Amino acid sequence: MTKHQKRLSAPNSWPVERKEETFTVKADAGPHGESGVPLLIVLRDVLGYVDTRKEARYALDNDSVLVNGVAVSDEERPVGMFDILAFTEREEFYRVFPGDGGRLSLDPIDEASAESRLGKVTGKRQVTGGQFQYTLHDGTTLVADEGEYAGKDSLVVDNETKEVVAHFPYEEGALVTAVAGTHAGEVGTVDDITVTPGSGSNGVTVEQDDDAVSAADDREPGFETVEEYVVVIDENFTDGGDDE
Repeated sequence: MTKHQKRLSAPNSWPVERKEETFTVKADAGPHGESGVPLLIVLRDVLGYVDTRKEARYALDNDSVLVNGVAVSDEERPVGMFDILAFTEREEFYRVFPGDGGRLSLDPIDEASAESRLGKVTGKRQVTGGQFQYTLHDGTTLVADEGEYAGKDSLVVDNETKEVVAHFPYEEGALVTAVAGTHAGEVGTVDDITVTPGSGSNGVTVEQDDDAVSAADDREPGFETVEEYVVVIDENFTDGGDDE
């Protein structure tokens, strides 16, 4: 199996220049599916902390790079939306966040915020003992006694204990960010949820204030998209503050 990925055919979420070279590194199997970005791309192409794969392996061998609180040794380990990256020797912390055009970007956060991460509920089922198993957007599963969490809700999970420390329901009035589509990276408040009969996607109307649209953008604030493209967030996500 090839260890390379053609840049032109890389997922749109990957923050790589398409025409500089023919190939880039291929992500290993893991969280986030095809949209997961290999850690090497983050270290080399985004942050500029290393120049080569060899340098990346050396840094990872020193357990100085954590993803969601766990030391990572594989430079091809995929990272994706809402993952927390910690560089312990540098005392730097980042949250992976959707940027313009759907490309993943890194938002600097403080150390306290790096102790937990956000996950969108994509699956729910009751298991033995009356507990509920939840699947998050990155494939993570967790079990909780509470059955109050619903699909499309967001949960904040402590990276050390793996317990849910905050819950943000998907509902009208919720603060959301678009993670895909034309409005990827934009933030606003859910104004209306339109239920589509049959198997079609429900629509979402998102309100924004005037500051959300730049002067160069010739449109009114607010946008419409589908439910799959929005994730409920906490207001602190927009300023690097604590998630809890």
